[in-house]
Amino acid sequence: MSTYSVGQVASIAKVTVRTLHHYDEIGLLSPGGRTPAGYRQYEDTDLDRLQQILFYRELGFPLEEIAAILDDDSVSPTEHLRRQHRLISARITHLQELAAAVEHAMEAQKMGIQLTPEEKFEVFGSDYQENWEDEAERRWGNTDAWKQSQRRTGQYGKEEWQRIKAEMDSLNSRLVEAFEAGRPADSAEAMELAEAHRRHISDNFYDCTYEIHRCLGAMYLADPRFTATYENLAPGLAQWLHDAILANAEHRA
Repeated sequence: MSTYSVGQVASIAKVTVRTLHHYDEIGLLSPGGRTPAGYRQYEDTDLDRLQQILFYRELGFPLEEIAAILDDDSVSPTEHLRRQHRLISARITHLQELAAAVEHAMEAQKMGIQLTPEEKFEVFGSDYQENWEDEAERRWGNTDAWKQSQRRTGQYGKEEWQRIKAEMDSLNSRLVEAFEAGRPADSAEAMELAEAHRRHISDNFYDCTYEIHRCLGAMYLADPRFTATYENLAPGLAQWLHDAILANAEHRA
């Protein structure tokens, strides 16, 4: 029969000598023998019991409960293994669920706008409301365009958002200039501006088809908040942009 010193057992089981001393002191794992000098001497059966202890400890059982489980003579070694298999399988399932939840959280974070609330107000202005993001997700969260937009914008930092806003501000200024100059909504200049508007969306958010662009144009009139965005730039601009978008879509079709 093989025997092992406390140091050898600690090395085999990857526990500390202090842990083995503690298990001995509380009666959880007492070595089967002692050397003539009084040193602990473990046997194969002690290592088997230590393996059982470490199984249950890994599963979160307190040491007192582990002792009660292992000292129950009505439970055979085979039944211990079956019980451990069931517990480990349940733990694996639980950890897989946790991993899935973490991956979901990581994906949600990756796909969100990566700005602090302070940065959002700094970039988008004092009129910005964070609940707009929640509303947008409720309205369009199941669309491919939304998912594509979230994937793209999830990579944008503060500088990228500042660039996008500067481009949009410049485009809005050109829209106002053409509108106030009396350019017809179906003129070449107006349609080119509508096309620039569509490309801005496609370049920065999602593939904005002409059909989607038509729907956006309709929303600029149907949703008072979008209407106000353009009416605040110039009264009548929302209708003019809507008409230019439709004219451009028909021209490009």
